[in-house]
Parts: sequence; C-alpha cells; structure tokens
Amino acid sequence: MNSNLPKVLQPLGGSTLISHVIHTAQKISDDITVVVGHQKDILKTYIENHHPLVNSADQNEQLGTGHALKTAAHLITPSQKVLILYGDVPLISEPTIHKLIFEGDQCCLLSMVLSDPTGYGRVIKNTSGHAVKITEQKDASEEEQKISEVFTGTMLVDGELLADALEGLENNNAASEYYLTDIVEILSTKGVKINCIQANPREVIGVNNKKELHHIESILRAMNAEKLLDQGITLTDATRVDLRGELNAGKDCSIDVNVIIEGTVTLGENVTIKSNVILKNVSIGDNTVIEPFSHLVSARVGSNCSIGPYARLRAGSDIGNNAKIGNFVETKNTKLGEGAKANHLAYLGDADIGANANIGAGTITCNYDGVNKFQTTVGDNSFIGSNSSLVAPVNIGKGAYVGAGSVITKDVPDDALAVGRGKQVIKEDWAKNKK
Repeated sequence: MNSNLPKVLQPLGGSTLISHVIHTAQKISDDITVVVGHQKDILKTYIENHHPLVNSADQNEQLGTGHALKTAAHLITPSQKVLILYGDVPLISEPTIHKLIFEGDQCCLLSMVLSDPTGYGRVIKNTSGHAVKITEQKDASEEEQKISEVFTGTMLVDGELLADALEGLENNNAASEYYLTDIVEILSTKGVKINCIQANPREVIGVNNKKELHHIESILRAMNAEKLLDQGITLTDATRVDLRGELNAGKDCSIDVNVIIEGTVTLGENVTIKSNVILKNVSIGDNTVIEPFSHLVSARVGSNCSIGPYARLRAGSDIGNNAKIGNFVETKNTKLGEGAKANHLAYLGDADIGANANIGAGTITCNYDGVNKFQTTVGDNSFIGSNSSLVAPVNIGKGAYVGAGSVITKDVPDDALAVGRGKQVIKEDWAKNKK
C-alpha cells in the first residue's frame, strides 16, 4: 500500500476498509471482535476511538487465517454462531450475510462462481451438494481446477464445532501456517453438513494494493448510485455521484455531476442539487435549489430556498423558508429568517437574521474579538447596506437601515437609520499638483 497506515485503515468511500465491515456487522450483531496483528497499536487506537463497542484480540504473530481465529477462540461460547469476515473485504452486504445465517445450521460457506477461478480455493462437494473441503489452486488436480465455484473465506459456523475444529487445526505445510480453509475438511470429516451460499463477486473482492482499492471505490460508487436510483432520485451521471453516507429523499429530487454526500442527508420533495456540491449532515426542504460549487455542512435549509453558487453553510446554519443565500456567502452558527436574503459576498457568523431582512454585499458580522465570540441580531425587514461591518455584540432593530460602508458598534433602534463612516473630504487639483 506504500502507506504508514495498516491496510484495513486505507480510505474507502469516506470511511476506512475496516469501518465498512464493522458497520455491516453491527447490523447483524452487537458482539464483534476484530483480530489485530500488523501495526496492531494503530489499529486498536482507531477501533477504540471510532468503534468503542467493538472488542479486539491480539495476533502477535501472523501465522495464517486459522491462527488469527485461534487468537480469538477464548471469546467464543459454544451456544454462539460465529460469523467470520475480513477487514480487507469491505463490500459484503447485510442481505448476503442474512442469507448465510438463514442457511447456516451448523456450518455455511460463502462462495462465488467465477468464469476464471485461477488463484482461488475450489469448493469440493460430495454427491449431496455439501462442501467437504477447499482445495487451493496449487494443490488442485486437473479436474478440480475446472471447478468454477470458489471459497471467499467468509463462513458461519456453530461455536462449539468451531472451537473443536480450531483445536485440530495444524500447520503441516510449506509456510507453516494455520489455514482457515482446513476447517472445512475437519468439520466434514466429523459428519457436519456444510452448505454454500453464492455471493455476488463484487461484494467479496479483497484489497491488497492501491489499484484494487481504486477498483472497489468505483464498485462502491456504483452500488451506492444504484441505491439512489432505486429511491427514485434522478442522477445526471451515476458514475459521478459519491454517496459516502446515507441519503433519504422525497419525490422528484435530482442530483447533478460531481456531488459528494456524507453523513446523514435528508432532502424534501423536488430538491435540485446542481454540480460540484458537497453535502454533509444536512437537511433540505421542498423545492429548494442548491446551486453549483456550494458546500453545506451540519446545516438546515428550509423550503423554496436558493443556495449558491459558491455558498458555504457551516455548522449551525439554519436557513428559513423562501430565503436566499447567494454567491460567495458564508454562514456559521447563524439563523436566517423566512424570506431573508444575503445575495453575495458576505460573512454571517453567530447571527440571528430576521425575516425578510436584506444583507448587502460585503457585509460581515465581526463576531470574534480574538478571545470570545459574540452574537449579532438583525431584526425583521431591516436593510444592511453594502460593505458594512456589524461589530458584535450588537442588535439592529426591526425595519432599521444601515448605510453602506458603515461600521456599527452600537445598537440600532427599530426603524432607525444608522450611518457610521468617515466624512468624505475632497481636495481640488490635489492629483495634478502631486504629478
């Protein structure tokens, strides 16, 4: 991977490989253990910070997949069903796991059928259709190499049977490693009937290098785009939308190209998301348009709004119905009332802007004095002239006007006009004399 991070901490779809697997597993069970080996301290710290309810088991020596399972054997109870997943196989789905559980009485394998199975362990079955062993490519006979069904490594097995099989697992091979695949033959020899469930191959692709990481990123993007299309969302180009979280949308919503969706995003009905927009933990109301190149994070936008282009709504932004945020406007921890407008080139931080207020171009709320932050309040129907600085804490009354180019440091009463600027001085012929 040419990385300082463990392989399973490589990024995928806004998360990490291991987090994708854990999130899927958590939909099935709350009893999860991650076996950590190479660079285990980094991985354990990550799990503690991001998945505090997940256990870990140390594999101090990397002696094969069977050995990894042995290190966690003390956590297995006989009454459990044990599901074995892989931290570098991140795209396995909840429905596939449910099929495995449904079919898994004592033991069930997840297999796949490939047109070219070269390199994979073949699933050898008896006349009853039950798996009896896994034969690796190098050990397969000419006839076995023709078998197209291969083992993915994922399996569900009865806890008591697994514990016994692990006891009998040996490392009598050239690599002196304990192979998980040997468990299949051990259990079959004991009379266990082992079923197989076939997976979609794209769900069980592993990652060993950056080319493969790039490949499954494109697969994940396609899978997530399919989810959006299934919801009835219109996508201009499904290959150029990145869903890196969860999106819930009403009817007649559309998403243009190069849009990134992270966290939890909710769209009302008839919402239009134009190109090159980033949405993270955002709620957007009906009939609202998000214009190109806008960036919304931890914000709420009402109905019938227009946002952007090139708008930035930061955490705590709450935009009321029928409001307008124009190009190059930034808001942070600010409420914009119904019908209010900030059409261009403004910064509104720690502010409460009333209904139908108009914020002129170049207006800023000076909310930070270098130590503390302060609130600015602008009343309903007020008008803030262009290039004004509102030095918080300050209150602008309802229906008040602030003249363009003003620096406002004192409260402005309702319906008043406030002008705070230097007096203009003109010196005739000054420029001529200077030359």
